[in-house]
Amino acid sequence: MELIYKIAPAALWRKAQDRGRFQGAEIDAKDGFIHFSTAAQVEETARRHFAGQRGLVLIAVDPRKLGDALRYEPSRGGAAFPHLYSPLPFDSIVSVKRLPSNGVGGHDFSGLVPKPKG
Repeated sequence: MELIYKIAPAALWRKAQDRGRFQGAEIDAKDGFIHFSTAAQVEETARRHFAGQRGLVLIAVDPRKLGDALRYEPSRGGAAFPHLYSPLPFDSIVSVKRLPSNGVGGHDFSGLVPKPKG
């Protein structure tokens, strides 16, 4: 099973926990789905959309538990990205870990995301 990943501000994640429901960030609401990345895509997603940001978490999700609400659709460069057309069910979450800064404006994914095969 290949997990999918959501990068989110820790404060947004805490609010979702308090509400018992994660509906994504403002950009997700605007686009009508929750943006996810595969293991092969998540570091580039962080570089493009979260550069210099601190206080982030990396949410790892089992895509098998998302049913038909999860669709892989063309996005950046035509690559298929996972998009969830529903709130994120908490029972699909495998882990939530702090995403540390690498000290030069990026993030350190060491030990957080398995290296893609192939």
